[in-house]
Amino acid sequence: MELIKQLREMTGAGIVDCKKALDEAGNDINKAVEILRKKGISKAAKRLDRDANEGIIKVAVSDDQTEAYAFELNSETDFVSRNEKFQALAEAILNLVKINKPANVEELLAMSMEGVTVKDTIATLSGTIGEKMDIKNFTTISGATVAAYSHLGGRMGVLVALDQADKADLAMDVAMQVAAANPKYILPSEVDPAEMEKEKDIYKEQLLKEGKPAEMVDKIVEGKMGKYYSEVCLMEQEYIKDDKKKIKDLLGSIKVLKFVRYSL
Repeated sequence: MELIKQLREMTGAGIVDCKKALDEAGNDINKAVEILRKKGISKAAKRLDRDANEGIIKVAVSDDQTEAYAFELNSETDFVSRNEKFQALAEAILNLVKINKPANVEELLAMSMEGVTVKDTIATLSGTIGEKMDIKNFTTISGATVAAYSHLGGRMGVLVALDQADKADLAMDVAMQVAAANPKYILPSEVDPAEMEKEKDIYKEQLLKEGKPAEMVDKIVEGKMGKYYSEVCLMEQEYIKDDKKKIKDLLGSIKVLKFVRYSL
């Protein structure tokens, strides 16, 4: 029943259709989504990219605006994530990331905070408050200009790096775009070929079930793929502040080197 509920939330399909799709997919929820989409029962599938954990996402930028940092510390409840000690700890660990640039979580956990490792510091606060806490993510990106955008009181954090200097306002606009539109890629050329073929296959089956002539299907599919790219590729997305522009129009010759989006 829990899988059926989750599938319904993702696709909007009915209970019976969800149960049949899960049975057919051997309870693989991603396959079930695909089955429903092919049958035209699900018009869209929400991505399984949201984490149910609570916590806080902290972001920062270096003084010269060429490096940006994001850090996520998790707790079990939203109540604890608002705790001043929890917030202060997250800020202190972000500062360690900023100064020391650890290679991975294990290295970060082993670093010292006032003579105590990060791992033990987290464990101590966890024992005091009575909730499990852990480090989920952290990252550092660099570029000629970077931006760090915090949204929803620390429930979302976005970093963006551009290849040209002195573009702070533009980098922040792009970061806000990433927060709002949640792209997966920068350019269509980066889309995983397997993902692209799967989407084409889904569109073809939908069109054939709708009775579209076979000779027209491929042409219609190409049009639908253009819409797909406009949803998942940053440069093809409509600019949130002006829907007459795409992000590629906003940027012109400026390139997005990388973006990172953390969301609770």
